Parts: sequence; structure tokens; C-alpha cells
Amino acid sequence: MMRAATRRRSPSQRAPGRNFPGHRTYRALGFTLIEVLVALAIVTIGMAAVLEALASSAGTTLYLRSKTFAEWTALNQVERTRLRAELTGQFPQTGTSTGHVRNAGRRWHWRQKVGKTLVPGVERIVVNVRPASGHGKDWYATVTGYVGDKMAIPNPSVPLWGQSSLGAPASPQSPNGALSPGSLSGAGLGTGATP
Repeated sequence: MMRAATRRRSPSQRAPGRNFPGHRTYRALGFTLIEVLVALAIVTIGMAAVLEALASSAGTTLYLRSKTFAEWTALNQVERTRLRAELTGQFPQTGTSTGHVRNAGRRWHWRQKVGKTLVPGVERIVVNVRPASGHGKDWYATVTGYVGDKMAIPNPSVPLWGQSSLGAPASPQSPNGALSPGSLSGAGLGTGATP
């Protein structure tokens, strides 16, 4: 007995009417649900990273703003102490004092320490400042200043090369053998005049 040879049908023969000569099969256009979910997960992770960076940047900006105002408050307190000493003619009392002040729409807590220095007639003022709201115990700013009757008057904004502090022409060497500022003007470092 011979078996009849069976032939496998091609897909077009199994489903007549779907594929016929000249007809092309196209895959459905668009994305699958899995592809859309993966894309959404990637976008979500990226947006979370961007939002975290923005929040961190905003927090840093607010902290630096507070530190700037705290430093201004400390500088104001040093100047208040210097002015009080100048007006009364008395040095501030050595020791620690504290207080509160309003600056930039906020209340600030300051601590001031006044102490002696190695130079007689000069005292050191150290002022620490933080917000009075009590957020943490850390000081936002620390400023050190000096007050005294042995402090020199600041130099003029334009140095007077070639003149001593008394207005007389400077000698090339001071009595201790060091070069004076006036001796440099002839070397082309002072007024620019050539010898």
C-alpha cells in the first residue's frame, strides 16, 4: 500500500482570501503596550532627576542668600561696636554679649566676643550670626574686626610712590637697610617715569 504523498500547504493556501497574488502583508503600525510603558518609565526617571536637581539648586540658593544676609548683619554689628567706641571714647567691654536685630526682613541672633590682642590698645571683635528662628545651632557667618586707638589711618586710594609718609622724598634705603617704596620708582615700578 502506498501512501499518497501529502503536501504541506503554504500559509496562503491555509487561509484563502487573506493573501492573494499582488497583496502585501503589513505589520500593524504603532507601538505595543510594552514599548509605551518602557518609554514612560524612562521619561519618569529622567523627570525625577531633573526635579531633584532643581529642588537642590533652589535650596542652595536660599541657604547662600541667608548666609549673605548673616554676613552683612555681622559686619553691621562690628561697625556698630566700632562706632560706639569712637563716639564714647571707650573700648568695648571684653567678654561675650548676645542680641537680636532685624535685617532684610528677618530677625537674626548675634553673639559678640571682645578680647584683647597682643598689641596694647587694640581689641578683637568676633561676631557670629544665625537666624533667630532657631533652625539648627550652626552659625551662618563669623566676622572678625578690630577696634583701638593704635590703629593706623588707611592709606590713600592712590599710593604716593617716591614720597615718604611725612611728604619728604624717600631715600633708597631706610635706616635698617631695607628698600623703601620710593626706591622702586626709579626701577620703573612706580610712576612710570624713566630715570
